[in-house]
Amino acid sequence: MSIELAIVELSPPRLQFGGASTHTDPKIGLLSAGPFDLRFGSARKDNIHVGVIGPAQQVAAARRWLERCSGEIPILGEPSLLKKAFPGFKEAFHKRLVAPDASSIALSSDSHDELARALQGDAYQAFQRVVDLYADAHLRLASRDLNRPDIVLMCIPDDIFNKVSSVERKATESERKRAKEIRRARPSNQLDLFDTLDEVEQTPEDFLRRDLRLALKARALRSRLPIQLVTEVLLSDTARNQDPATRAWNFAVGLYYKAGGVPWRLPPTGPETCFVGISFHHFRTTRRAIVRSSLAQAFSSDGEGFAIRGEGVPVEPEQGRNVHLSEQQAFELTQNVLAEYELRTGGAPLRVVLHKTSYFDPAEQTGFAAALKNTPIVSMVTLVPSLFRLLRYGAYPPKVGTVCTVNNDRSFLFTSGFMPELGTYPGPHVPQPFEVRCLGAENAVAAAQDVLNLTRMNWNTADIRGKWPVSLSFARRVGGILDEYGDDDLAETSFRYFV
Repeated sequence: MSIELAIVELSPPRLQFGGASTHTDPKIGLLSAGPFDLRFGSARKDNIHVGVIGPAQQVAAARRWLERCSGEIPILGEPSLLKKAFPGFKEAFHKRLVAPDASSIALSSDSHDELARALQGDAYQAFQRVVDLYADAHLRLASRDLNRPDIVLMCIPDDIFNKVSSVERKATESERKRAKEIRRARPSNQLDLFDTLDEVEQTPEDFLRRDLRLALKARALRSRLPIQLVTEVLLSDTARNQDPATRAWNFAVGLYYKAGGVPWRLPPTGPETCFVGISFHHFRTTRRAIVRSSLAQAFSSDGEGFAIRGEGVPVEPEQGRNVHLSEQQAFELTQNVLAEYELRTGGAPLRVVLHKTSYFDPAEQTGFAAALKNTPIVSMVTLVPSLFRLLRYGAYPPKVGTVCTVNNDRSFLFTSGFMPELGTYPGPHVPQPFEVRCLGAENAVAAAQDVLNLTRMNWNTADIRGKWPVSLSFARRVGGILDEYGDDDLAETSFRYFV
């Protein structure tokens, strides 16, 4: 039996910034042209108001870090294509960081230590007390009519993180049983030789434990004021830590986006498109029932992102990992996405691309198609991490953006591998590709280009080494936040609250 291979190397995605030129590396683009929202002119504020919450020592350390980020931070050692000096926040983003004393809340001091009292006793109860303590302080800042921060840094010291960063749930027998079912349904782990793609959907550990980061983000979502967690890892210069310039780049991009900025975007190359990632997560209703809810992470062509939770999917013992929506659920979820898209952009998309990590069954296809009957272009794309391997002549693996089609039937996309922008492969393992399966008028190579482009749209980091498209990469985190949030209607849907 003959095997025919067709190989296409997609160009690295180019991004738009404040000027006319485009760049593949966010750091270079921000340095040369500033953030994309410079184009907004007078509608753009000239500073970012930062609130800070935490123990007095960490609050002071975070404020020193903000001051440090206001100036240039050089690279330790030799600069490289991957490691670049941080020029200072104002130079990169054309805004100043402002952190007034009145917007800092110390939860402990020499005279009183609320956090120490909160940490006493059982870890699970301490977890909730810590969440309440930070959330109450956050609500005080969020409730202001004047001098309300744009974003709040929540400083978590090591003693808190060590005890309550993750705690065991007080699970019922049905919850423990469901966790075992999730574990059985997961594919077996591969050898460490391969660069396995990180989990983007819920794991048994997620289901049985509560995560401090997710709980705090859920409370911040209710108050409609984004947060960024700050730990000793960010604030400390140690041999085991990233160099300060790299930490500053990643911190600054995430803070800028969460505070309302638009760091960069993809150039418009076709019709207005809405990219929608469909995933599933467990959550507990107010009646302690366990349901599996659908989740849509949607992004417009210009990068505006939002999250929509669909109806609960009943949990069946034989359900396994590949959960599917009913026809009606697929229809309603898509209708909600379109309504939110139109509310945010002022018009309906001309093209909708749906991403999933499992196949689209007939009921889903029918429901999605019915909801999108007035959309001119619709594609349903499944991304499956694959055991397929491709060897390239020379010292490096295939380039990022390589698409290999086997027998004109199955196509595989590498989103990790050799990066021409860096002149190397920045990874220790053999890259693992996605198999790209596409339903609709567009072919797999076009679908792969979309996926590759969306790996560069993570506004929570300046790193260009993204493996998953942003439509799916945060599914696990968003699902965890929604689980903590409960079954109330969402106070906010903007993606700024979830990353």
